[in-house]
Amino acid sequence: MKVLIINGPNLNLLGKREPEIYGGKSFEEYLQELRELYPQITIDYYQSNVEGGLINKIHEVGFEDTYILLNAGAYTHTSIALHDAIKAISAPVIEIHISNVHQRESFRHHSMISAACVGVICGFGLDSYRLGIEAFLQRSTQD
Repeated sequence: MKVLIINGPNLNLLGKREPEIYGGKSFEEYLQELRELYPQITIDYYQSNVEGGLINKIHEVGFEDTYILLNAGAYTHTSIALHDAIKAISAPVIEIHISNVHQRESFRHHSMISAACVGVICGFGLDSYRLGIEAFLQRSTQD
């Protein structure tokens, strides 16, 4: 199994940015933990602060035998282009959020990409990514 984690804007600052919301661990530290927890899975990682970079990566891998965990950051709430990119590919995508966006500012309560994804996981901190992998593992045994 191959999983690609795609993180959007400002998620390169995990461990530094608002630790009361996002925690004190960098994503690179957490990624190492995920890879150790799931040695049987190839876990790749891509991060961009640019909407077009996220779309290009989705197009690049979206027709491979890949599962995608997408934390689009603030683009979640604004990007019809990301919605369309997800709809255009065959790879399943789970929308991921570290915080519970429904407990935050009202503009974060609506997602432009949820309807294009197979599911949404939010509010479990960095563990939201592990839960996404578990969902894909369960899904792969049902296919």
